[in-house]
Amino acid sequence: MVEARRREPSGLIGLGITATKKIGGAVIRNRARRRLREAARKLLPELGVAGVDYVLVARQQTPSAPWPALLDDLGSALIRLRADLEAPKGPAKRAKASTKSTESD
Repeated sequence: MVEARRREPSGLIGLGITATKKIGGAVIRNRARRRLREAARKLLPELGVAGVDYVLVARQQTPSAPWPALLDDLGSALIRLRADLEAPKGPAKRAKASTKSTESD
């Protein structure tokens, strides 16, 4: 899941990553965070919006998902969020990469 929130326009893209204990032990949570960090490093420069903070939330499948599938899901979520964020200003948006839907907060 990816959450995004606009902040003051500064041209920077913020990133936060979280993985709860529901994912697994420390080793599994760290693996999930490392995978999300690397996926964000690859995708945010081209798909992220400047002046937006993104929070990537690890899900149960994150540590073991095939790498291309993880990149595809994150890329799809970022594309949907970009469309929402570039629309007239509104509340923060949330995109669930696993279900491919967008919800308003």
